[in-house]
Amino acid sequence: MPIIVNLDVMMARRKMSLNELSEKVDLTLSNLSILKTGKAKAIRFTTLESICNALDCQPGDILEYRENEKKTTNS
Repeated sequence: MPIIVNLDVMMARRKMSLNELSEKVDLTLSNLSILKTGKAKAIRFTTLESICNALDCQPGDILEYRENEKKTTNS
């Protein structure tokens, strides 16, 4: 998937644990873990807003777009 979630990077920069962030944004540990590992299919803007508020960052600090690398085949 071309959307990369850098939540763990921002948490490390802010020296915040998953438990602490979970309490601040009122999300379960499992939901935050799914987001942190990049397994989430979607995120609500209200959730993104809460995370950005808790980590004092911008959405672009957490989410990154990378184009898929084109696969080449040898013929």
